[in-house]
Amino acid sequence: MRQGRRDGFREFASGRSGPLYRSACLLASGDTHLAEDLVQETLGRMYVLWGRVSRIDNPAAYAQTVLVRTFLTHRRRRSAGERPIGEFPETGGPGADGADPALRLTLLEALGQLAPKDRAVLVLRYWEDRSVEETADAMNVSSAAVRTRSTRALARLRAQLGGSLSEFAQL
Repeated sequence: MRQGRRDGFREFASGRSGPLYRSACLLASGDTHLAEDLVQETLGRMYVLWGRVSRIDNPAAYAQTVLVRTFLTHRRRRSAGERPIGEFPETGGPGADGADPALRLTLLEALGQLAPKDRAVLVLRYWEDRSVEETADAMNVSSAAVRTRSTRALARLRAQLGGSLSEFAQL
């Protein structure tokens, strides 16, 4: 029984670690080390709950919720004052994954200027493509708070990016 549960968790963790890491990178504004820590913490918490996973309708969505809550908790800690350096790790060359590196860096920098909750709302709503209600549930806030925060966060993001976002979109 225990071995089957462990194997089930290993399969889940290997299948979800990539999407969790991508979301964590966005939440952490490109800080890959923090993203790895967030994913590890999330998977650790999921492992503890794994015996009760049959009561969870969608374990993947629940893991995303745990990730966001872990990120928000991390941002409240006093030790969260560390800031990533301005250099990103090598990724295999420009355009290796089909994305524009300049656009990616610009967006990550702009996301990093937002408050953690604003960043979480934008990542959940527009990157993870979650509904207002799902985002509210993941962040443990009301739907109205999500709508208000997303509107204000998008306005701040547009103000930071100015016309540069439309320039990148034209490429």
